[in-house]
Amino acid sequence: MSELTSGRRGFLGRLAAGAAAMGLSGLVAPVEGAAQPARMPRAGTNPEFEAWLNKITGKHKMIFDVPEPNDGFVFAWTRVFLNTTNENYGTTDADNSAVIVLRHAGIPFAMESAMWAKYKFGQAFKINDPATKGPAIRHPLIHVKPGDVPIPGMATDELLAKGVLIGVCNIALTFYSMNMAKEMGTPAETIKKDWVANLLPGVQVVPSGVIAVNRAQEKGCAYCFAG
Repeated sequence: MSELTSGRRGFLGRLAAGAAAMGLSGLVAPVEGAAQPARMPRAGTNPEFEAWLNKITGKHKMIFDVPEPNDGFVFAWTRVFLNTTNENYGTTDADNSAVIVLRHAGIPFAMESAMWAKYKFGQAFKINDPATKGPAIRHPLIHVKPGDVPIPGMATDELLAKGVLIGVCNIALTFYSMNMAKEMGTPAETIKKDWVANLLPGVQVVPSGVIAVNRAQEKGCAYCFAG
């Protein structure tokens, strides 16, 4: 047992050192902390994240986990969840909680069209625009016109306006901005700052996508893999 514990601490130490070398100082403290003896849990230290979680109060609750773009199907499924719940149980959108967590390669859907054009998200994340059939240079699911989408009310901005909670992973924003920085010769911090400044109104940056999925379930959400 002592050998296993020692090996685990050694692995975590190397992982922390690697994160530090990559400039991910925000990851080092949690990793180093994991190598220490267990401590008593404490209250969350991110008030914005906690406030976002506390909005999960609906009678029926669902968390949609989105690690890949998957042609934006998550937004259709969210609308279907709300529509069919309302039809079957006599509720309204406001009575229920739908939570979308955009993590890993799902993060472009959190941002305005200007970012899609500037950083070529369609090409980088392999997302096509249904109208042109080519790589999207705009967010394909905001400011839609009647007939643009198969299910009315499924556009990203429309769901946000109806109270759907959308979170975007801070770790994914960090890593993908680093990758973009290497290609563009622009500081990663500049790119990430640009992305965060151009999130769709109402989108919340969460510490990580996985913790948001976990905490939403602890708040009573059923889980749906949507990526």
